[in-house]
Amino acid sequence: MLKLDGDDLLDIDKLLDFLGKGRKKAALILEDGMRFDGNSIGVDGFSIGEVVFNTSITGYQEILSDPSYCNQLVTLTYPHIGNVGCNSVDMESFKTHLSGLIIKQISGAYHNHRAEESLQNFLIKNRIVGIENIDTRKLTLHLRRNGAKNGIIVVESGDIDFESQDVEKFAQESFKFLSWHNRKKPN
Repeated sequence: MLKLDGDDLLDIDKLLDFLGKGRKKAALILEDGMRFDGNSIGVDGFSIGEVVFNTSITGYQEILSDPSYCNQLVTLTYPHIGNVGCNSVDMESFKTHLSGLIIKQISGAYHNHRAEESLQNFLIKNRIVGIENIDTRKLTLHLRRNGAKNGIIVVESGDIDFESQDVEKFAQESFKFLSWHNRKKPN
């Protein structure tokens, strides 16, 4: 039997593995109807914003705390995110600013002498909704070809049936309430 010590109880990945629980289903839905299914990371819920991408290989924690990503769902195109963990030194500002995180795969283990916690724990502590196990290359190409899109990350809950059209309906209704400073309102 696997045994956990006190520090392991603070690591969500180890705790979920110990309990035999997988991550919840999640979906990213763009305003043009394109849908990407994956698994949730961070906190449960939903998050809306402009979907953008960043092709950096390193610096994910700086991206998470960069004020220029305020109200955006940030796609990181590098396939493995979280390998070096997170720490208080690498913050670009005093808090996180993005609305959500979109990645190919979160690292269950991290290795760095400055690491204080896993990326998963950092996301939970900072109340960030995220999704993993999607094709970030396909998403990035879609955004490059079709321009900026609003999107929503939705984590499976009892209120939304992922097997029906409930998620798409929820997304389309949510987009109606978005208001952006750079978009002109009709006369």
